[in-house]
Amino acid sequence: MAAATGTKTAQGTRERLVRTASRLMQHGGYENTPVKQLVREAEATLGSLYHFFPGGKQELAVAAIHYGDEEFAALLRTGLAARQDPAEALVAVTALLAEALEASDWRDGCPVTATALETVGRLPDLQAACALAFAHWQQLVAAKLLDSGYPEEEAHDLAITVVNTLEGAEMTSQVTQSRTPLLVAGRHLARLVASYAPR
Repeated sequence: MAAATGTKTAQGTRERLVRTASRLMQHGGYENTPVKQLVREAEATLGSLYHFFPGGKQELAVAAIHYGDEEFAALLRTGLAARQDPAEALVAVTALLAEALEASDWRDGCPVTATALETVGRLPDLQAACALAFAHWQQLVAAKLLDSGYPEEEAHDLAITVVNTLEGAEMTSQVTQSRTPLLVAGRHLARLVASYAPR
């Protein structure tokens, strides 16, 4: 029983470190996330950080990016599944994003954008993890379009456009503290996607 409890505690510590790193990096990026603050807010120790992540802050940051990737992907899946028609589904996605952003008092935007921008050409492991996140979200959108009969090339091109637009609209909504940029983006993405719908 003691061993099971110890394992559960260890898993809890690792998860807290990853979740806390993801949240802090989402708000301030990698460079503005001090290790001491991270450990303190995760209710962990410096020793436990290096126990779970021998590569230190960078290794933890990669895990945090993967966590943020899955968190955003879950929201994206929910929105895409809300409507059968891909165009209508994108309106649902932007509404969900706007709602979540406002609920966070405009703090919780894209979980990887801040880190992605500051790692280009400097921290290849983190840059690669961010690139994988963007590719993952594009794949989810492309899959929705492919399931609806869109040709493969068009589905992938549209998916890239959708994710790029969502990223920009979410950042603008965050800065202006308004749902409007996301909701407008959703309506126009819906029109774009509908214009390519298979006849």
